[in-house]
Amino acid sequence: MHRRRRTAFIVSAALLAGAPLLTACGSEAHPGAAALVGGDRIEVSTLQGQVAAVRDAQRDAQGADQLIDNSGQLGRAKLHGLIFDKVLDRATQDAGVTVNRNEIQQMRKAAVAQSGGEERLRTAMLQQSWVAPDQIDAVLREQVQLTKLAEALGADLRQPEGQQAVGAALSKASKALKVDVNPRYGTWNDEQTQLAGYQAPWISQVTKPAGAGPEAGA
Repeated sequence: MHRRRRTAFIVSAALLAGAPLLTACGSEAHPGAAALVGGDRIEVSTLQGQVAAVRDAQRDAQGADQLIDNSGQLGRAKLHGLIFDKVLDRATQDAGVTVNRNEIQQMRKAAVAQSGGEERLRTAMLQQSWVAPDQIDAVLREQVQLTKLAEALGADLRQPEGQQAVGAALSKASKALKVDVNPRYGTWNDEQTQLAGYQAPWISQVTKPAGAGPEAGA
């Protein structure tokens, strides 16, 4: 995939919807956990930490009140991201794909260049994607993983067929992991690899039903 194409994922990528700061789970099936993925717990405290980091960055940013008002579903977005990280890890593992630190650094350099500098990248990620500065590398790692997964599958993410191939791999991994979300946060859709009722823009590009065209601007 061309560098311009890959970095385009970054600015649109994001983990975009959720709920305000979350309190401990009350479900007996998920005491203290927001979700179980492949038997691993995603603790509510971990989710709260992700949300708090973004809120802290928003409060320090210009237009703080508007940023906070526009991200009322932040917690849901972050839970989606935490689950999707594990699904993507499983899909890339199944495809024999690995990602190293150098690849993430190269992706960051490309993102910084495209954004016009490190500070502008941080601002864009916070405003558009609700990503705190210390969360950027994790998002970039996902972009590298998605790109390499597509390459391993011989899929072109610019084409509907390529998007469907990657989406199928993600769905297969999701089903294998038996994602179980605490009911207070919703349910997980294996076919779309996302929280039900929430659609991440960058993920929608690879989870379309057959026959669907590419996203606008994709």
